[in-house]
Amino acid sequence: MHRKLLKLYDDLYAEYGELNWWPAETPFEIVLGAILGQATAWRNVVKAIDNLKSADLMTPDRLGKLPQGELETLILPSGYYRAKAKKVRAFLTHLQAYYNNRLSLLFAQELPTLRKELLSIYGVGEETADSILLYAAKKPIFVVDTYTYRLLKRLGWFSGKYHYGRLQEIFMGNLPHDYQLFNQYHALIVIHGARICQKTPQCERCVLRTQCPTGNESGIYQGSC
Repeated sequence: MHRKLLKLYDDLYAEYGELNWWPAETPFEIVLGAILGQATAWRNVVKAIDNLKSADLMTPDRLGKLPQGELETLILPSGYYRAKAKKVRAFLTHLQAYYNNRLSLLFAQELPTLRKELLSIYGVGEETADSILLYAAKKPIFVVDTYTYRLLKRLGWFSGKYHYGRLQEIFMGNLPHDYQLFNQYHALIVIHGARICQKTPQCERCVLRTQCPTGNESGIYQGSC
């Protein structure tokens, strides 16, 4: 599996190059993006983040003082805005109560301790926590998502229903724990999933088509998974 994962990385890298994900100006923006990005397209997150930037609210202190109704209005483009406003508020409350709004203090902890703490905050699940850990805190942990599941299942490397821990262990158990590698690898899977390995895959345009049992060597999709 180690060799297969490295080849997959090389093939995707050759196709898409260096991606420098996550597109954000600060670690705090990444945290907000990870929360607001739940169950929505990234373009909707960008609209919500732009609203917060326009209102000059991109610090924990300023955003923490914003009335909840105003927060809901500003993040409305991200969808599920009431639920997400509560999740943002829960993170801000935790950061203020334990770290005086200093992300650097929160992120100074060792990865296992920090991950456990993030998961204890309302609204922060595994994918959100690991996105914060990898992209904002720069910790070596692999983020998996539906793109990862779809790709590995079509390649024949994973079977059964979606399971975050099992998917993550494929990468964590077979690759060096390197922050930059995990960052780039996840970004490559995301862009490939968004452009090519969609629900209805574009196999004729896929760089992986000759090694993927879901498609055939001519690139014509024959089935569904």
